[in-house]
Amino acid sequence: MKIALMDSGIGLLAAAAALRRLRPDADLVLSSDPESMPWGPRTPADVTRHALACARAAALHRPDALIVACNTASVHALETLRAELEPALPVVGTVPAIKPAAATGGPVAIWATPATTGSPYQRGLIGDFADRTEVAEVACPGLADAVERADQRAVAAAVADAAARTPAGIRALVLGCTHYELVAGRIRAAVAGTAHPDLALFGSADAVAAQALRRVAVSAPARVAATGGGTLRVILSGRESELPAEALRCAEGRFIAGAPVPR
Repeated sequence: MKIALMDSGIGLLAAAAALRRLRPDADLVLSSDPESMPWGPRTPADVTRHALACARAAALHRPDALIVACNTASVHALETLRAELEPALPVVGTVPAIKPAAATGGPVAIWATPATTGSPYQRGLIGDFADRTEVAEVACPGLADAVERADQRAVAAAVADAAARTPAGIRALVLGCTHYELVAGRIRAAVAGTAHPDLALFGSADAVAAQALRRVAVSAPARVAATGGGTLRVILSGRESELPAEALRCAEGRFIAGAPVPR
């Protein structure tokens, strides 16, 4: 079984690590476009163009499914990607975990890129799943880019800025960008002082990984140790490469780096 993931950058690592835990034997193809980072400030048409390029590069390796491991790309490009690639290649989008967050009773804050925050897509999810819950949308300019560069000072500044604009007393925080899941601990620490004592963070990686496995009709075995023999192929801006150094500075990147490289 082979599953491809695409994103603007290293945000796909959270879902890739979730897949590796569920299916250590799966071959992974990671297709990103760091040369075009960040996607958050781009226009919908521009995001779609770059997402198509990443998806096409991944599709050349004939995966059984493609995960759009990027909230911004899922918001603006998912339908275009599905129109081009399905039904031959199942395409799984990333949906902000608003539904389970709203189930806590709220209040809920959603941290996302400027392109996702306030978008009709996100507002639609709020209307569908959190219409009776107090929800605050918090744009996080620069945070995904800082995570991508592994710039710890910039990450701290962007997290602090978003935390200062997050209402006090929230019970749930939705990580509406896959990059944010890589610094979830720092985000929790930044908002903990003003949040509800039982604050819960909601990412999408585990749910997306499970949905991809369902789409290829393969049941995940019990979790096992080690990587189980699944290979790892990395494509950066259309060119085969290795995991960038920034990826190896987070736990998820180091985890999946143990996979052998396919010949």
